[in-house]
Amino acid sequence: MKIFITGATGFIGRQLVATLAEHELRVLTRDVGRARDILGEGIQYLTDLNRLENFNDVDAVINLAGEPIVGRRWSDAQKHLLKHSRWDITSTLTGLIQQSDNPPAVFISGSAVGFYGNQGNQVVTEASLPVDDFAHEICATWEQLALEAASPQTRVCVVRTGVVLAQGGGALAKMLPPFRLGLGGPIGSGNQGISWIHMDDMIRLIHFLLGNPGCRGIYNACAPNPVSNRDFAGALGKALHRPALLPVPELALKLLLGEASTMVTEGQYVLPQRAEEAGFRFLFPQIDQALEAIFPD
Repeated sequence: MKIFITGATGFIGRQLVATLAEHELRVLTRDVGRARDILGEGIQYLTDLNRLENFNDVDAVINLAGEPIVGRRWSDAQKHLLKHSRWDITSTLTGLIQQSDNPPAVFISGSAVGFYGNQGNQVVTEASLPVDDFAHEICATWEQLALEAASPQTRVCVVRTGVVLAQGGGALAKMLPPFRLGLGGPIGSGNQGISWIHMDDMIRLIHFLLGNPGCRGIYNACAPNPVSNRDFAGALGKALHRPALLPVPELALKLLLGEASTMVTEGQYVLPQRAEEAGFRFLFPQIDQALEAIFPD
């Protein structure tokens, strides 16, 4: 299979590429040298998407590109970057698919559970109505741009990803230093939901959607057992054999990150209803099980 991938050097992308070695991969990157160091040889690297006229010779497109949404204050410039790092490339990919006489059979495009906005303690599925906020604004347009590529020849799967858990990056990389020192704990009230997924299940789900012709539309990429921030902190402390009792004041995060702090002080309890209905089964459905696998004794 010939697969075109964006965001291949990111946290999820590099893990995904490692599992697709049997296929012919084409990767979009700004820095070929760095990408080759991360991903290796045997991959065709492309630096300018605008040099392509269509995707006639591509079987599948996987779109994982986007500026990380957490970690910086949301200035007007940062908001513009967060939106357009997702929207512009997705729009271009959709255009190339639409211009193809022999388009790819499948387009898998990223999104996030932030689509749903702050849902409090309500359980959320793909059918739930969103709360309108900045994260929803990003995701709603991002998804719509991808779904416009759908046709009788091309099925589109939009993957609303939760917090992806693995060593070496992502949310855990930011959490580990205080937890390893015994200074970790819940954020704010600790009641906000964390919809998480083990990296292995994240990669398996992408493969599942890639290989199942009946799959199309929206899929929540998160384990079937979301937890509160308090319970997540407790599970991480347990896995690291460290206490997890020191709360992080919500006010401190607001002072540090401004509006962006809502990404950790608010949350959702999201279920992967459509993935499970399609027959996908999680290797790591429980948070204790997932973290113990990431941090074995």
